[in-house]
Amino acid sequence: MNFKVAALAFILFFSAHLSKAQGPLAPSTNSPASVTPKGNSKISGIVSDSVAAKPVEFVSVALVNFSDNKVLDGAVGDEKGKFEISGVAAGKYKLLFSFIGFKDKSVNVTVENSKNVDLGTIKMSANTKTLDEVTITGEKSMVEEKVDRLVYNAEKDITSKGGDASDLLRKVPMLSVDLDGNVSLRGSSNIRVLINNKPSTIIASNVADALKQIPADMIKSVEVITSPSAKYDAEGSGGIINIITKKNNLQGLTLNVDSGVGNRGTNLGLNGSYRKGKMGFTLGGFGRAFYNKATSVLDQDTKSGSDVFSTKQNSNAKDRGLFGQYSLGFDYDLGKNQALSAGVRYGTRNFIQKQNLFIDQFTNSVATANSRRKVDRKDLSGTIDMNVDYVRTFKPQQEWSFSTLYSHTNLTNNFNTDILNTSGNVGSRLKNVNGNYNNEFTLQTDYQTPIKKNQLLEFGAKGIFRKVSSDYKYLMAGETGDFTINPDNPSGTLNYNQNVAAGYVSYSLTTKNKYTIKAGTRYEYTGISADAGDKGKISIPSYGNLVPSINLSKNITDATTIKVAYNRRLQRPGIQQLNPNVNIANPQSISMGNPSLSPELTNNFEAGLSTNIKKTYLNVSVFARNTNNSITQVRTTIDTLAGAIVTTYENIGKQRAYGANVFANVYLTSKWTLNGSVDLLQSHMEGQTTNAEGVSEAVSNSGFNYGGRIMSQLSLKKGWGLQAFAFYRGKEVQLQGSRTGFYMYSLGFKRDFNNKKGSIGFGAENFMTKGVRFTSDLQSPIFAQTSQTQLYNRNFKITFNYTIGKMSFDAPKRKTRSVSNSDVKGGGENN
Repeated sequence: MNFKVAALAFILFFSAHLSKAQGPLAPSTNSPASVTPKGNSKISGIVSDSVAAKPVEFVSVALVNFSDNKVLDGAVGDEKGKFEISGVAAGKYKLLFSFIGFKDKSVNVTVENSKNVDLGTIKMSANTKTLDEVTITGEKSMVEEKVDRLVYNAEKDITSKGGDASDLLRKVPMLSVDLDGNVSLRGSSNIRVLINNKPSTIIASNVADALKQIPADMIKSVEVITSPSAKYDAEGSGGIINIITKKNNLQGLTLNVDSGVGNRGTNLGLNGSYRKGKMGFTLGGFGRAFYNKATSVLDQDTKSGSDVFSTKQNSNAKDRGLFGQYSLGFDYDLGKNQALSAGVRYGTRNFIQKQNLFIDQFTNSVATANSRRKVDRKDLSGTIDMNVDYVRTFKPQQEWSFSTLYSHTNLTNNFNTDILNTSGNVGSRLKNVNGNYNNEFTLQTDYQTPIKKNQLLEFGAKGIFRKVSSDYKYLMAGETGDFTINPDNPSGTLNYNQNVAAGYVSYSLTTKNKYTIKAGTRYEYTGISADAGDKGKISIPSYGNLVPSINLSKNITDATTIKVAYNRRLQRPGIQQLNPNVNIANPQSISMGNPSLSPELTNNFEAGLSTNIKKTYLNVSVFARNTNNSITQVRTTIDTLAGAIVTTYENIGKQRAYGANVFANVYLTSKWTLNGSVDLLQSHMEGQTTNAEGVSEAVSNSGFNYGGRIMSQLSLKKGWGLQAFAFYRGKEVQLQGSRTGFYMYSLGFKRDFNNKKGSIGFGAENFMTKGVRFTSDLQSPIFAQTSQTQLYNRNFKITFNYTIGKMSFDAPKRKTRSVSNSDVKGGGENN
């Protein structure tokens, strides 16, 4: 493209943007047009693609003097290819048409006094070149570094088939996933998980269980956003994880079948799409059943005055679950610059555990009681999400969007306990009924526009209207009697209403010396009202938070980039932490939520370097994190329940964390890659606990945590592929103790069919051992608890994938926007 034409088009484009409401473009006194003889004629026309017969949007048009080839004036076409140059004097000219992807075109035109010239349709040809043979040696890397995020391309992962999202996230740099599926980022579990930039109420209630709904082989990529800009919700003090699922935007009808069978899990997925012209439909259904078993041992001592109560507990359990999601999507191109999309998604999460529990109790080393219990636990949920989104594109990088989302989740967390007598028969029964739901309705609007060539301004507003309700009660019965209310255990109701109003502004600048700055701020006001049913209101004050952010990166060379960032984040408590329901399925280890929790505030600092050294990609990052008012798990004892430890949540903690992450990806050959990462974290926690005299006192704990992962992939001939993976998570420091580390490993291979429409594969996990064992050690002035769990998760699986249907690559270009609520904290450990 001619440089002068491009420069003039740039000036005219933004002048037109700023003065659009004033009518036709008027050159400024500093433009080349200021020396052009003025007349009263006009040149107009329409520019179209010579092959597709479609308008060429925003084409650059330059008016050139025929005799000396000097640029005199110009214009930028609209989204329909129309252009117009006014005030042209009589004479002979050339019009030069330029646009990326098309060959430049020149048209001669003669203008007479007071006569307009309509050139009709000007056809431009695509700038293509026919090649006899092309050999592609490069491919998308497993891990990519972008300005504000790290992207893990999961679709390249062979061993992911047959697993779920939590299995795959263990392979992502900077993330750590424990055996229960709880995810942490750089040692913090205070993160927000989005799916295709959208939230779901089930993720707000329990991240670990929600991830089990998503088959790993349906995930295209995972984005780890450690320093979110002001455009994102302020929630998620540790950062944001955005899971992008595979989509099909091609023309035609397709159906994909994806299945896997293993001794620990089975999955089946059906994914179809139909697109004709401007309209498209997608229909998806994915289900996964799993089955596992575990044994555990618990030793526990508690103090009350001069007495020491001891508990020795053994259990064996069989777990089974069924997780799935079903979705229907619709999108329609209202025009070349407008798109409408809508969708409905239903997700289900059913987890059932049958446990045999053996409890021996001692007082001052003297046996006092023993019992055997059979516990039937059920965690069931159903979630429905409905969204309607609209986006309007005015010009490149200038667009407005409006999005809505309604989400509803029903949650059931029940358990039935049979307490056996000395003869092994049922002596009494206990039941906990805990039904709750979470409703959310969200409105969001965003606008962005360029300011000159190297700047971008973004701003928007958002409202979230959330209602959480929980109704819980305990029932008891004799061997054959009916269940009645248990007066010794609490029952009640929680109604929790939370409304969030937010606004943000963000500014991006890229300089000539390759600096990129992205700065912004966001303000969120949260109004809360809560009550405990007949027990009256719960006093929780409303609050407002200003959360600034700034990201700065510098391209030192084409292969090396450094960046630094600061952001402030907040973390609201989730339903699992708020719900006051008391879980006494295990009478020696009781848990409950706290509806009076406030949000926690975190300041994050980070610096990173990424570079390519020959065939090696290297990323090194360091970070510091300071959290006040931390939502921390606190454990204490109850005098009326000798030997029992109660776990709840309090805003009493402070956390400081410093760490580093190193990731490398090496192309050993063009077909063989090796990548891995190492994590190092030093954390310090402060809080309050109760001593043996019942007086509150300060407690703190510090320590290092380290871990890593390594993976290798090898592409062989005739469609064969091989992959090996290993993961290790080191000792985890907690406020009142620690949890030992664990490791996992897998090996898998697959073979693509000759027609490239499917594959068959085999995978094995933890195949050299029976499973994984880990230990938790908790201590305070009034208790000591050690627990050990053996999870028998050795797994072998066979996977199968096949796609039928006909597709073409002429799908219309479209943009969509959607609501993204990243503002509540999920359940799980706080690190």
